[in-house]
Amino acid sequence: MLFKEKGGLFRCFQFCMCALISVFWISALSGCAVGPDFEKPQVDVPASWSDANSTSSVAEDLAHWWTTFGDPNLTSLIERAIKSNLNLKIAESRIRQARASRGVVASGFWPSANLSGSYSRGRASGSSPVTDLYQTGLDAIWEIDIFGGTRRGIEVADADILTAVEDHRNVLITLTAEVALNYIDLRGLQQEIVIAQDNLKAQQHSANLTKERFEGGFVSALDVANANALVASTASQIPVLQGAAHQTIYNIAILLGLEPSALLKELLPSSTIPVGPVEVPAGLPSDLLRRRPDIRRAEAQLHAQTALVGVAVADLFPRFTLSGSYGYRDTDFDSLTEWRNRSWSFGPSIGWQIFSAGKVRSNIELQKAVQEQSMIAYQQTVLTALQEVENALIASSTEFEHRSALIEVVAANRKAVELSTQLYIEGQADFLNVLVAQRALYSSEDALVQSNRNVSTNLVALYKALGGGWNIPSQQMAD
Repeated sequence: MLFKEKGGLFRCFQFCMCALISVFWISALSGCAVGPDFEKPQVDVPASWSDANSTSSVAEDLAHWWTTFGDPNLTSLIERAIKSNLNLKIAESRIRQARASRGVVASGFWPSANLSGSYSRGRASGSSPVTDLYQTGLDAIWEIDIFGGTRRGIEVADADILTAVEDHRNVLITLTAEVALNYIDLRGLQQEIVIAQDNLKAQQHSANLTKERFEGGFVSALDVANANALVASTASQIPVLQGAAHQTIYNIAILLGLEPSALLKELLPSSTIPVGPVEVPAGLPSDLLRRRPDIRRAEAQLHAQTALVGVAVADLFPRFTLSGSYGYRDTDFDSLTEWRNRSWSFGPSIGWQIFSAGKVRSNIELQKAVQEQSMIAYQQTVLTALQEVENALIASSTEFEHRSALIEVVAANRKAVELSTQLYIEGQADFLNVLVAQRALYSSEDALVQSNRNVSTNLVALYKALGGGWNIPSQQMAD
């Protein structure tokens, strides 16, 4: 018996050694993965921008672009938004979700083991005695990734993490731009209110002067009516502007993750429109490929889809599995772990789907078609990014010219109001000249404020189009 037992142990040892050698041999073969390997897409981009003032590298310049406006309030609002914006928190959570999903996928590359134990009490037949049965054991299984299906799945998960990171960066860029745009709109509205109030005072003065001249018999009641109508028209604009200013403050508060009225006390006092630099170094068009999160996201999605083609191709090949179990079984708990009660099994298995009515190959073609779509989407994203930068550059340069012309218009209209008012007082001109001059002044001053606002908002649009604002130290944890 002892010899037989030793012979059984020897054969068991031989079998285990052969199995282990097989595992090492299979693992050596599993260094390759079926399906296409991802290569960074090559796209044609222009050598320079058509309206750029500079072609220097701007990664550092764009990191905190809002500080170039020199407005502490704007800087404070953006910094607070980065810390508390709810959409940004969701994007950060999705990065953690993607990383956890990667861990789930990667676990399939390694063996799994289960420890089990059970107890049952029963009778086999009416005349047989009642028996107890105790069982315990360890089961293990390992699917050898010979053809790289699991590794391609891990590659997909890695690309999904990159996608989530770029989504987070894109949210960050959008957030900083939205805070800045709303802040600029607010200051623009406040400047329009100031101009409306100043013009209202001047128009009320003219209306009082007209009333006095009417009472003295120098002008007709028509002049008084026209003067009062102009005063009422200007006064009617102020509540509308004030309401818009309040709504803009509410927008900023929501961006900061606050209730709408939380910033009223802080932002209601009027201030000037923040002014950015006259020139922004736009860098090279090729810089967008590494700086714009939407382009980087499209590249990550293309990478993921390329790996999914490999996952689909792996289904054409057999799957090799190593499984084993070791345990004890007995009717007496005290003697359960004795050598005679042991049971074990170990061995490889193979599974190969040799017929699926074209399902596997159709899935491969499906994934290839989606990969082609991802490539086209990447190319479209690059073209859209180039267009956004070109649009922002031309809008910025033309608005500077527009503002310069408006400054001259405002100066001329102010002179016209002074001259027409003086001539009207001296009786050398009628009130219509004063009315036209005051309307023109109010209109041109309002247009100048809007142009000042457009200059700043165009700069924000340019910074956003260039992909600025995501590569800041506070976001290193999300990267």
